[in-house]
Amino acid sequence: MKLKPFLLWTVFIFILTACSEKTDDEKKLVSNEPITLDDVKKSEKEKESEGEDESENGVEEETEKHTIPQDIEPAPLPQTLAELAALPPGYTGRQLFGIQKEDHQKLDELTANLPDISGEPTEAQLTHYYNEILAVFQHDFIGPEELLAKMRFQAIGNPDIEDPRMQFKENLNVLVLLDASGSMRKDLGGETQMAAAKKAITNFVEGLPAEANVGLRIYGHEGTGSDADKARSCASSDLIYSIGKYNKAGFQTSLEKAQPAGWTPIQLAINEAQKDLAEFKGDQNTNIIYLVSDGVSTCDDDPVAAAKQLYKSDITPIVNVIGFNVDNEGQKQLKEVAKVTEGTYEDVQNAESLQNELDQMKEIAKGWEEWKKQKETDVKHNLVRNDLDIFVYESKEYRKRVDEGSQIGTALQYLYQDRKLMTSESYNYLREKNSEYHKWMDEEYKILKKELEDLNEMKIGEALQLIEEKFNQNVQGDS
Repeated sequence: MKLKPFLLWTVFIFILTACSEKTDDEKKLVSNEPITLDDVKKSEKEKESEGEDESENGVEEETEKHTIPQDIEPAPLPQTLAELAALPPGYTGRQLFGIQKEDHQKLDELTANLPDISGEPTEAQLTHYYNEILAVFQHDFIGPEELLAKMRFQAIGNPDIEDPRMQFKENLNVLVLLDASGSMRKDLGGETQMAAAKKAITNFVEGLPAEANVGLRIYGHEGTGSDADKARSCASSDLIYSIGKYNKAGFQTSLEKAQPAGWTPIQLAINEAQKDLAEFKGDQNTNIIYLVSDGVSTCDDDPVAAAKQLYKSDITPIVNVIGFNVDNEGQKQLKEVAKVTEGTYEDVQNAESLQNELDQMKEIAKGWEEWKKQKETDVKHNLVRNDLDIFVYESKEYRKRVDEGSQIGTALQYLYQDRKLMTSESYNYLREKNSEYHKWMDEEYKILKKELEDLNEMKIGEALQLIEEKFNQNVQGDS
């Protein structure tokens, strides 16, 4: 029995579409509508189009690139390490490699908004492009002023130090200002930021000399993070452990009151800290404040102005700031608070690094305790510690500039070889610029390291000479 042509055509279409999702043709088959030759051609074209959309490496359709104006005047690269440190950081995660396909997606994501230089760009356009890709992979460099502030802090008690804030007095008072805003609930992998901070602060105060005084103030611990509770939360700051000798049971009971809740009133905390220390005048007290925060102040206030006022007061405090998992905006504000008080700023990411930062204060406290006994600080210890800090600082910054230069080089190679988004001339120019820029950076840090080492030796040498002179005067006075 011969099949009619229409029936044969229907069977053919059915087989053609059996292994795919239902198309318009299939819907016609189900509804018994007639299928024409035009329908078949249309179906085949749709399938060809779908196949073209799926690339071999899985890269999705490119985002439309923007072009660089012909008359562009690219911004200059940093000319000093201070300018370098002022740049906001970009991607600073693990190194990405263009030869590894699993990294392609992340590289595509990070470079998706770079301008189009697929043609024949000018030197100015390429320089602008380098600025753009540098911003993507910019590392968080630390300027020399932060290291110098740290070294000044660690020099507390040196007999030749002129700044009265840095001189040991008969009493040592340490006040901790702890952020208790809602964001302190953030999980660090097994414990919250607040839990980690409590643990670090407890270990810290337990290691202070028995004669030292300690106080704990929290802020942002009332209300919630909602707009309705903002006024209440921004007015909340309590001295939960009054400045005095450490009592373990009393301190732990007070610490339980610190529960993450609302907004972040940093100015209020600083203003209240000035009141807390009002009776401890700077001429007889060494006053040290630690401000711990995980972000920018969120209460429409001015922490920097409050810090300036605190610094100029007659309690002559040293103010050190610890940023706990702080973003770029928060770091900028907290660094400014530290800067106007000539204190230190340290960015910490986890419980261990927070503990390490607080432990440095314990070393200062031990120096004060020793000073109380013999009225003389062991400056040789400071020499070794400062040398170590300089080495650690230079090593960390070296790692950053190596990683940054390498990551940019990898990204350029991927964009050139794998993505075909630039010519060989453009690629060679950008690669050379990247090399020159990071060589400049390397030289600047070498110069800085030598200057710091010379400064350290000179400062300690003068201190040792002063101690010797004092020793000789004492011997002559006894004879």
